[in-house]
Parts: sequence; structure tokens; C-alpha cells
Amino acid sequence: MSLLQCLVLIVSLSIKTSVSSAHLNIPRLSPNGGTFLRGNYFTHDQQKTMSAADPINDFETFYYNQTLDHFNFRPDSFNTFQQRYLINFKHWGGSNVSAPIFAYLGEEEAIDVDLSIIGFLSENAHQFQALQIFIEHRYYGKSVPFGSREEAFQNANTLGYFNSAQALADYAEVLIHVKKKLHAQHSPVIVIGGSYGGMLASWFRLKYPHVALGALASSAPIRYFDDIVPPEDGYYSIVTKDFREASETCYQTIKKSWSEIDAIASQPQGLSFLSEKFHTCRPLNKSSELKNYLDNLYCEAAQYNSPPTYPVTVVCGGIDGASGNDTLTKIFAGVVAYTGNRSCYVNQPRNLSETDMGWSWQTCSDMVIPIGVGNDSMFPAYQFDLKDYIKSCKAQYGVPPRPHWATTYFGGHDIKLALERFASNIIFSNGLRDPYSSGGVLEDISDTLVAVHTKNGSHCLDILNANSITDPGWLVNQRKIEVKVIKRWIAKYYADLQAFKK
Repeated sequence: MSLLQCLVLIVSLSIKTSVSSAHLNIPRLSPNGGTFLRGNYFTHDQQKTMSAADPINDFETFYYNQTLDHFNFRPDSFNTFQQRYLINFKHWGGSNVSAPIFAYLGEEEAIDVDLSIIGFLSENAHQFQALQIFIEHRYYGKSVPFGSREEAFQNANTLGYFNSAQALADYAEVLIHVKKKLHAQHSPVIVIGGSYGGMLASWFRLKYPHVALGALASSAPIRYFDDIVPPEDGYYSIVTKDFREASETCYQTIKKSWSEIDAIASQPQGLSFLSEKFHTCRPLNKSSELKNYLDNLYCEAAQYNSPPTYPVTVVCGGIDGASGNDTLTKIFAGVVAYTGNRSCYVNQPRNLSETDMGWSWQTCSDMVIPIGVGNDSMFPAYQFDLKDYIKSCKAQYGVPPRPHWATTYFGGHDIKLALERFASNIIFSNGLRDPYSSGGVLEDISDTLVAVHTKNGSHCLDILNANSITDPGWLVNQRKIEVKVIKRWIAKYYADLQAFKK
């Protein structure tokens, strides 16, 4: 069976899942906007319209001789690989004054992507006199064990070292190493991450409080495990809400399009008609190819529904603005509005990326996020089936996932009670238009466990590059609140440090 065919990793849940596709319904977690090449609209084309406070060439690249397995004492556990991290010393006040360290914890892609789109660190480093460090996640980019990606991804024996717990231990080793190397043992560390990286940042503060003073966890759905969020009330319910709020007629058109696609596909020459209607890059073999593509497009538009244009509004503008009453003509107009005029659509050939392969394994190991579709959705209803999901992952990798591991190792059930008792210094930031916000922490838990959310925000928007021209006031204010909270943490830390030195 092939690995995931779409970088965003969303498949149409209108198809009752078979063993071969049961595990393909976990949308990718990433601050990066995904794969659709947009002509009229590009979700995160921020490097073209704005620049971070510091250019990429201000960063120096380093490699750490990282331990393969932090949790075993087998001989092979002591093997090592080169883990990449980058440091920007430009604004650092130095170890003499214990100036802080901002550490970005990489997620499921090469760290180079984060350097170009994550602006929160560089835009605030000057006022904090902070050192900036970006650390790449194991098995991505240039931080690949076993000498090559081919070797590392060959089977479960080599992929078995690829999980969130190992990644957190990696980050701890790198940060301790850097602080020792720079004689900065007393410099407070603030870890920052977005999406899956945001979950890692919050978990890092919980597991390694002696290394990190605090964490900014942007769009981190740490409650989206083990049915804490009912699968049918989560991701797809917010996608539907986003579209319905943008346009009731757009929502209704999309809702009825699925049955029309199936009805046409079931007729003689129906697939040929759909291929021509949607200008597909090659003839459709089954209707699910088209439905998967549309599902991907709608979900990506909702997840990265960011200002100033808002892609959901762009899609609905195309659908509602199409001439005539033909449903599929309207749907295709929405595709064109979002992606721009292209020679062909739907099934463009592409090569699998490292993120395709990596996130496929992660969602079949410890990142089991149950996603379903409720009856009130604009998508056909779908019930997440854990047994089929486990069968599918086992068929692909030879080992079953651990669907309860995330809550066992990190917690999640009764999260308010648990975190209030033993946690501190975490900002959980969310945009409520982000489908993954359904699994986020949306209420303050204590004075130091703070939830900052915006009604119109989208996925990881607060930590992306700022734009002084187009950023709305609510987004500017969200970032100011986060900076104010972090300043409070650091001020208390310095006061405590002085007291303990006496």
C-alpha cells in the first residue's frame, strides 16, 4: 500500500473507510499552509509580502551528536545521529546577564520552512535581548538517523525511534548542551511551537520544567486524543461552521455536491464527464479522487483561514458568484477562485515528501487523532472506527498504533484539574476558525496557564510573520498579550534567581 498521497493528509470522509484507507483521515498539523498552488490567493505567502525582523542569514547552523534512543540501554540505543539546530546571536544580551533564550521546537517538516514563516521569535528577540534557536525534529530535514532517509524509513525497526517522547528528549539534550557551551546555565528558556510543535512545546514544559521556564503553544490540540473531544464534534464541525458563517448558500451548495458527484459517477461515462467538468490532469478512475481533492481544499482553506483575504471567503465567493444553477459548475468555480487559473486540477502528479512519509508514521504510532464527521456537517457523515484504523496501520507498518499513549504519557483527561495541580507557565493560543481549536485549551486554568484565543484567528497565526499593514487589530493585540505574559514569567524568574543567590 502506498504512503499518503496528499501533504495535508485529509481524505474524503464521505467514503465509508476500508482497511486500506482507514488511517488517512488525520489532517496534517503544521504552521505551514500546505500544498495547493494558489494563483489568486496564497495562504502563507508571507515571505513575499513581508519579512521577519531578522533575515535567515543571521542564523548559524550547528549539529548535535544526538542519542538514538533515550529510553533504553540496549547497545543500539547508544547509536547517534546528527541533529540540526540554528542559532541567531544578533540580539542576545549574553550569559553575563542571564539573557533569555527563545527556542522554537520543530515539527513535521524541515526546519528551513519554519525559519521563513515563523516571525514571533525574531520580532520579539530585541526587546527581550533573547538568543534564538530553532531545533529540527528527528527524522525530518537533515536530522535523519541511520545515514539516509531510505534507511531510516525502511521499516518499523528503524522507524520505531520516531515519536514525540524521543523528540522532546532530543530538545532537552540540545538545549542543555547549548546552555553549557555558552555558559548560560541561568538563562531562562521559553519554548515556542506551532500545531504539532505547539503540543510539543506544552508537553516540554510539563516534562522538562528544569530546562524550560515557559512555553508558548500555538494551535496545540492537546485534547484531541483518546475521544476527549468526540470525533464527530471536532475538526469537521468547525470547517462546516467556517463555511456556513461565510455564506449559507455556499454551505448548502457544498453539502449537496457530494451526492451529485456520486450520482454522476455511477452513470455510464460519468467519470469522463466529471473529468472534463473539473479539468482533471488525468482521467478520474473513481469519484473518490475528486471528493478527496475537494475535501482537502475545503479543510485547508478553513485551517489556514487567515487575513487579509480569508480563503474560505475566497472559495465561497467563487461558488456563489458562478453563473447558473448547476451545482458542479459552482463547485468548480470555487476551486478556480482558490487555486487560480491552471491548466488542470485535482490529480496533479507529485512526489511524496518527507512530511508525507513522516506524518503517516506518526499518525500510525503515537499521534492517533480520532476525526469523524457529524450529521450536521456539510460533509457526508462518517464515524471514526478505531478497529479499522488499527488494522490499516498494522497492514502498512506491521505494528499497531497506540491510541491511548498520548493521554497516558502527557495527560489530557480532566486537564483543568490536572494542570492546575502541577503545571505552570504555558500560553495556549488559538484561533477559533482553526478546525484544530476544537482540541485546544480555550479557558484559563490558572494565573500562569493562560488561554489566549481570537474569534477570527486561524492555525498558528499568532506566531507567523507579522504584517504591519494587513494584520487586524485583534491579531496585534493577541501577540501583545503573549509578550506581556512571557515578560511576567521572566521577571519573576530573575527575582527568584536573585533571591536564591543571597
